[in-house]
Amino acid sequence: MMRKTNPKSQSTELELDQPNIEDYLPSGHTIHQEPHGKLRLCDLLDISPTLSEAAGAIVDDSFLRCFKSIRSEPWNWNVYLFPLWCFGVVIRYLILFPARVLLLSFGWMIFLSAFIPVHLLLKRDNSVRKNIERCLVEMICGFFVASWTGVVKYHGPRPSMRPKQVFVANHTSMIDFIILEQMTAFAVIMQKHPGWVGLLQNTILESVGCIWFNRTEAKDREIVARKLREHVQGADNNPLLIFPEGTCVNNHYSVMFKKGAFELGCTVCPVAIKYNKIFVDAFWNSRKQSFTKHLLQLMTSWAVVCDVWYLEPQNQKPGETSIEFAERVREIISQRAGLKMVPWDGYLKYSRPSPKLREGKQRNFVESVLRRLEEK
Repeated sequence: MMRKTNPKSQSTELELDQPNIEDYLPSGHTIHQEPHGKLRLCDLLDISPTLSEAAGAIVDDSFLRCFKSIRSEPWNWNVYLFPLWCFGVVIRYLILFPARVLLLSFGWMIFLSAFIPVHLLLKRDNSVRKNIERCLVEMICGFFVASWTGVVKYHGPRPSMRPKQVFVANHTSMIDFIILEQMTAFAVIMQKHPGWVGLLQNTILESVGCIWFNRTEAKDREIVARKLREHVQGADNNPLLIFPEGTCVNNHYSVMFKKGAFELGCTVCPVAIKYNKIFVDAFWNSRKQSFTKHLLQLMTSWAVVCDVWYLEPQNQKPGETSIEFAERVREIISQRAGLKMVPWDGYLKYSRPSPKLREGKQRNFVESVLRRLEEK
């Protein structure tokens, strides 16, 4: 559900969009004002259906644009640049892509030839096995990043293994996890996936303490909450990484954070991830594209460029609720990564907003527009 926001924040969001209400009126219709600047009731009644329709369009747009890939303007459609673009396509698909496939295959051969014996033969020596598996997972993630020609700049101190801490980051794609994992072997909480990704989740990634859930199963929430509390208490466990948005957002906006990560009674370490779209858009729309196709898109691009900031750890302030704590951390991440905060629950991506929610947003919009008209 969407949390309530104060009128000031709603007004700020509306001012950014700056809808011109007269654009929605029928041709030839204008809003008449009395000499004292007050609107006549008949005018408000005349335009109220149009206001409702306009509000509905704006509400839909403000939500859906968080999950759309924003394409850049084409630059290659002229007689001078088109031949160069075609030459680049040949280089990317016929030279770089095969070389990257060979590199990734070589990495998998090294990884599996070491991981399988270690996992099977060192079961009794749990500490040594965990350390080796941690290094191997970091290595294979490094091969993945190299297969995209990843150019990643890390800012801030490298995460360390400590009890009672949790790392939270904005979420653009599943590659967020890979980029962070090559630097530090995190134990991540993640949605269960089918296919080869699910196979990796149930075998390799479980070795670093990752926790899986299914958002359609109500029982999973209680189980995951218990596992999270147990994990953050262990001094030898890998640092816990959570993407509290709960879904992939297009790296231009940030949706509301789930409060679960902020109810663990531990230090929260914000991580901001910002991708540069100069070569490829790293946003993964899981409803339109499989992760395999997403990887192929990355591997046939020139490079994946991004910045990662490990920000100052935050603790819950006295009298601060978990929801307020989550919003404060979201603001810190959004400011650092240059993201626009929107008051939407990311889970609405998987189901249309209810009529009640839509009506509430429309009513707030209409009231704000009418107040602005009365002030003129």
